[in-house]
Amino acid sequence: MLDFKHSSIINAPVEVVWNFHQRTDVVKLLIPPWQSIQVIRREGGFGIGAKTEFRLFLGPLSITWVACHTETEEYRFFIEEQISGPFEFWRHHHNFESENGKTRLTDEITFSLPGGESADFISGWLVKSQLDGMFRYRHQVTKRECE
Repeated sequence: MLDFKHSSIINAPVEVVWNFHQRTDVVKLLIPPWQSIQVIRREGGFGIGAKTEFRLFLGPLSITWVACHTETEEYRFFIEEQISGPFEFWRHHHNFESENGKTRLTDEITFSLPGGESADFISGWLVKSQLDGMFRYRHQVTKRECE
C-alpha cells in the first residue's frame, strides 16, 4: 500500500469549506484542466452510500471509475473508496480541521496499483507525482471559492 497526503490552510471557517465540498458541481470544479476526466453520474447526495462514476481517458483508452462514500462526520471528514476502477485499492479521506477560524484541509489517500508490491514500487512515484499536481490545483480552487 502507498500513501499520499496534501494539506493546506483555507482562510475560511470549516462550515464554508465543508459546504463548498457539498456543492453539486464541486467534482467538475475540482478536476484540473489538464486531466481527461468526465463525470458520468452522481447519485445519493453526499452521505454514506453516495456514488460518483467517472470516465478517465488515457489516449484512445477509457476506464470507468466508481467511488462510494463510506464514512462521514459533518464538518469533520468524509471518506470515499473505489468500488471499481484503475486501482487495486483506493481510499480517500477528506479532513476538515478548524484552526483559529480557518480550515486545515487535508486529503489523505491510501492506494495500491494492480500488480502488487512490485507495481507499487515501480510506478508508485509516478502516481504520487500526478496526485501532487492534482491536489495542489484542487486546494487552489477551494481557496478561490471559499476565501
